[in-house]
Amino acid sequence: MTFMDAASVNLLREVLASTGWLERTRELGLALRATRSPGGLLVVGTPEDEPWHVTAHLADEAQVSGLAQLSPTLVRWAPPPGAPAHLRVGMERLRGTGRGETVFVVAEQRAPVPLLERVDDARRSGATILAVDGGDPELESLAHDAIAVPAKGAVLSFDAAQHLVSSAAGEVRQLGLRERLARLAERITGPHVSD
Repeated sequence: MTFMDAASVNLLREVLASTGWLERTRELGLALRATRSPGGLLVVGTPEDEPWHVTAHLADEAQVSGLAQLSPTLVRWAPPPGAPAHLRVGMERLRGTGRGETVFVVAEQRAPVPLLERVDDARRSGATILAVDGGDPELESLAHDAIAVPAKGAVLSFDAAQHLVSSAAGEVRQLGLRERLARLAERITGPHVSD
């Protein structure tokens, strides 16, 4: 994954403004925030490609934004026994997932069957499943929300999609008066349900 600073991400946002990608990455980024507790955001990839970089970006976003629930846990296929505690979390961690936790699968290549099985188990136990993938219909069928970034013909690269999702997850913007009033009204009266 290539290095992207805030200015590069902003330029990428400008370029993609009319493509729909910004909205999709923002939706997925906001979905990551539904995780209830620090460490409950479990980031996992394939055995050949662990998502180190997006995990680091999410950790940075958690710190900068003050959103502790974005503090990720990197789940690894074969962590070495002598690794520091935060790098020793293995696939068995997915067995203990439940409500309020999120499994974020980042896999450019097709997810192997053992990963699909563990993701399915996590979903059945109440975890939210999110994914950025290269167009894997089996993984996407298990995910509550997913973004498919095809290897060819996409306006956005797989790496850039990860940057936009992690950046959107940590985005803290000030609500205008109208938005604050709408939220207050919704809390008082309940959500508006259209026919």
